[in-house]
Amino acid sequence: MPTDEDVTIGKLLLAEYDRLKEEQKTRIGFRDNLLYVTLAVMVTVLIGAAQTDQAAVLLALPAATFILGWTYLVNDQKISAIGSYVRTDLGVRLGALAGRRENPFEWETVHRRDARRVQRKIIQCAVDLTAFGAVPLAFLVTFWISGTGTALTIAASVLEALAIAVLTTQIVLYAETRPDLPAPGPI
Repeated sequence: MPTDEDVTIGKLLLAEYDRLKEEQKTRIGFRDNLLYVTLAVMVTVLIGAAQTDQAAVLLALPAATFILGWTYLVNDQKISAIGSYVRTDLGVRLGALAGRRENPFEWETVHRRDARRVQRKIIQCAVDLTAFGAVPLAFLVTFWISGTGTALTIAASVLEALAIAVLTTQIVLYAETRPDLPAPGPI
């Protein structure tokens, strides 16, 4: 049976920190790979449309990028939420247990004060909007211009355009392009 010396609040909080950082690391890898998957899907759909000479094949991309983009956004939000929790809650509690007024995990706040952070966040937002918004929209416009759509494929393309609009709006809302603000609420 564990004794009071075996389990302490500090040990539990450190264990929580380790698990959270592991989850954050895993989510970062997964999120970043979603951009590569999205690029592969784009190339595959382009090749498929060119080989079949069917403009309707282009409609596969907006549907795929919506799903990939939403998954990317949700993972990005969870990554930010973990960082925010460590900065504003967990680190503060551990600091208090250690008799310190500041967060012992200084890296969690220091890297957010980088002078170019806002610039990087804006550029990342532009990359995300291009991959998950502009390119799928270009495929939709190409489909619409082709004039080969049926009532069903045109209706599907309009729904896809609406889905892409929702996704791009969420990407902008969650971009955190202002200096060191708390992460927005859950999706």
